[in-house]
Amino acid sequence: MNDQLNETLLGWINALNGPLWDFLVVFLVAVGIFYTVATGAVQIRLFWHSMKVMKGSRGKVRDAHGITPFQAFVTGLASRAGVGNVAGVAIAIAIGGPGAVFWMWFTAFLGMSSALVESSLAQLFKVRDSKTQQFRGGPAYYITQGLKQKWLGIVFAIALITTYGFVFNAVQANAIIGATSHAWGWNQANVILPLGGFDFEISWIGLVLVVMTALIIFGGIKRIAKVAERFVPLMAVLYLAVALYIAVINYDILPSIFQLIFTKAFEFEAAAGGFFGAMVSMAMMMGIKRGLFSNEAGMGSAPNAAAASDAKHPVNQGLIQMLGVFVDTFVVCTCTAIIILVSGVYENAGFEGVTLTQMALESQIGAWGDDFLALILFLFAYSSIIGNYAYAEGNVQFINNNSWVMLIFRLFVLVMVYFGSIASVPLIWNMADLFMGVMASINLISILLLMPFLLMLLKDYTGQLKRGVKEPEFKLDNHPKFKDKVKSDIW
Repeated sequence: MNDQLNETLLGWINALNGPLWDFLVVFLVAVGIFYTVATGAVQIRLFWHSMKVMKGSRGKVRDAHGITPFQAFVTGLASRAGVGNVAGVAIAIAIGGPGAVFWMWFTAFLGMSSALVESSLAQLFKVRDSKTQQFRGGPAYYITQGLKQKWLGIVFAIALITTYGFVFNAVQANAIIGATSHAWGWNQANVILPLGGFDFEISWIGLVLVVMTALIIFGGIKRIAKVAERFVPLMAVLYLAVALYIAVINYDILPSIFQLIFTKAFEFEAAAGGFFGAMVSMAMMMGIKRGLFSNEAGMGSAPNAAAASDAKHPVNQGLIQMLGVFVDTFVVCTCTAIIILVSGVYENAGFEGVTLTQMALESQIGAWGDDFLALILFLFAYSSIIGNYAYAEGNVQFINNNSWVMLIFRLFVLVMVYFGSIASVPLIWNMADLFMGVMASINLISILLLMPFLLMLLKDYTGQLKRGVKEPEFKLDNHPKFKDKVKSDIW
């Protein structure tokens, strides 16, 4: 990509990112604490129960037009478990130091409660697609119904389409290019076409990604769910197995690694200027940014997959999505952090992204680690493209469920996949920060205003558990105060 154009775009993006994230980091922590208190620390109180719910979520659907709660979970995980777990953690550590890992954990702990809130609300306010009869839902739907603000629902839908359909898919493509280039040098086959003052880069891997993406996105949410169900568990197991091996061979230094994470978390180096920026350390800023990108808790993305499930109770799906945040950050991201920190190669690494993780892996298990991570990251990132598209598709349909609109949207998705394959790492990640910040701000405020609905759902669910009901079912008729506020023939 043309260097001058890259620097110009990066300057514009950074000018907007600065004030947004100076405020948003503090806001994210504040609302996360509020959700935790309001739900009675649901991430602790119902954690073991959420595992039981997950175990029993792979059965047959009651409604042929829905997907199973487990399929909704892995579709959400397909988006979560990707580049954020590999490249995102590396960037957080390279810029924010080892202490950034603590703040990723902190964000995830608070985010587990917001994940339950947003996914439960998505289930409550879900609707049937008028053409396919499949379930649709998410923030755009609960903002429109619950807050009676359709304009804000449309604004959120546009923000999500831009973030997930376009920018995040560019991030995934960028990571694939970075990993394959470092491992196998595939970028050396690229061709530069001089077009006046603009150099256009032809990336052959980028073109292959475009074709592979096109094969999936023209198949719809049910095909996406089936692909995700096969891909995600296999990827996670392979990656975790290697990480566990590295942890075992370095068991003697693991205590010092965790000590380093905790001690560096509270070393203060101001992340930015201004009132809010001066309050936040670089470790905290990078940990929260990369943590949010990875686990997506409170961002308003996973609810779009959660709404498609045929759950018996809205909280049922909320608990499953809450567990997804735990798996993503406390398990997968921690594995990446261990790989990087035990290697010691993160010092003076700069903004290298996935290349840093590859270098760390190579130092621990030899040259084949480079190839292994390139393959794993390809699968991670490709599944994320699938999950991201699923989220965006539902929101395009919310705005205008028209076949021509859908076609144009899909073509733009393919364009951004290619753009990600030729753009620089800093530009792509800063674009991601900007758009996910806007999206998260709208969603967090919205679910804050919809807390009465969530508290009603949670009270209903826990009340049934106390009465000995093994699989709680939600019936809107039992809650006359809320019946007129929820337009649904599903509950």
